[in-house]
Amino acid sequence: MPADQSQTGQAGITSSYSATLGISSYELDLFGRVRSLSEQALETYFSSEEARRSTQISLVASVANAYMTWQADKELLKLTQDTLKTYEESYRLTSRSNEVGVSSALDLSQSRTAVESARAKLAQYERLVAQDQNSLVLLLGTSLPDNLPASHLLDSDMLTEMPAGLPSDLLQRRPDILEAEHTLKAANANIGAARAAFFPSISLTASAGTSSSELSGLFKGGSGAWLFQPSINIPIFNAGNLRASLDYSKIQKEISVANYEKAIQTAFQEVSDGLASRKTYDEQLQAQRDFVAANQDYYRLAERRYRIGIDSNLTFLDAQRSLFSAQQTLITDRLSQLTSEVNLYKALGGGWYERTGQTETISKEKPSVQLF
Repeated sequence: MPADQSQTGQAGITSSYSATLGISSYELDLFGRVRSLSEQALETYFSSEEARRSTQISLVASVANAYMTWQADKELLKLTQDTLKTYEESYRLTSRSNEVGVSSALDLSQSRTAVESARAKLAQYERLVAQDQNSLVLLLGTSLPDNLPASHLLDSDMLTEMPAGLPSDLLQRRPDILEAEHTLKAANANIGAARAAFFPSISLTASAGTSSSELSGLFKGGSGAWLFQPSINIPIFNAGNLRASLDYSKIQKEISVANYEKAIQTAFQEVSDGLASRKTYDEQLQAQRDFVAANQDYYRLAERRYRIGIDSNLTFLDAQRSLFSAQQTLITDRLSQLTSEVNLYKALGGGWYERTGQTETISKEKPSVQLF
C-alpha cells in the first residue's frame, strides 16, 4: 500500500493539513484586508459627511446673514425716507424765507443739495433691498412667505445669550475637526491619543459670554501665535499596519496629523476672535447710541434756533446731516455685530446648544457620534 494510502495516513494527513492551513491563512489575510479597507472606506465616507455638514452650517449662516442684511437695508431705507421728508420740509421753509428776502440764495442752494443727496440715497437703498430679497430667495430656494414677521434690527435680541463656562469639548463637533479625525482614523490613527495630544481642555467663555482667560492664554498677545504645545504620551498611529513602513504612507499620516492640528488651532482662533468681537461690539454700539442721542439733541436745538431766526440755515443743515449719518452708522454697526454672532455660531460648529427631545441643553458631552 502506498504511503499516502497507509493506515497511518502520514503523507495524506500532511498533504491535507498543508492544504487546509494554506486556505485558512489566505482567507484570514483576505478578509482582514477587506475589513481594513471597509473601515478605511467608512472613515473616508464619514469624512465626506462632515464636509457636507460643514456646507449645511455655512448655508444656515449665509441665510441668517442674508436675512439680517435685508432687514438692515430696509431700516436704512425707512430712515432715508423719513430724512428726505425732513429735508424737503426744510427746503420749503428756506424757499419761503428766500421769497421774502430773509434767507439767501446760498441757503436755498444748500437746502436743495441736502434734498438731492437724500433722494440719491433713497434710490440706493431701494435697489439694495430688492437685491437683498433676491439673494435670500436664491439661498432658500423658494419664495418668501407672506406672513413673515417684521423684525427690527435695533430693538430686538435676535440671538440668545451665551452662558459662561462653555467647555472646549464643544468644538469637537465642528465639521472640519471631525472630518480631520475621520481622515486620521482612515490612516489607522488612535483618535483618543490624537485628542489628548492636540486638543486643549479648557473653558471657552467667562461671564456675559466673553472670552475666558484660559482661551486668551492660548494665543500670544500681539502676534496671536498659538502657544499650546502638544503632549504625546502614547502613539497616535497603531502599530502593525503593513503600510506603516512605506514612505508614502508615513508622509500621508504626517499630513493628516498636521491638518488635524491646524483644524484645532483654527477652531480656537475663530472662537477667540468671535468672543472678543462680542465684548467690543457691545461697547461700540452703546457709544454709538449715545452719539445718536447727542445728535438728536443737537438737531432739536438747531431747528428751534433756526425757526426763530437765531442760527443760520447752515447750522440747521449740519445738524440734520450729522443726525442722519449717526443713525446710519448705528444700523450698520448693529448689522456688523449680528454678522459677528453668526460667525461665532459657525466657529462653535453650529451654536452652543444641543436639542434633546423638547429641551435645549448646553453641550458639555462629546458628540453623539462616538469616535473611539
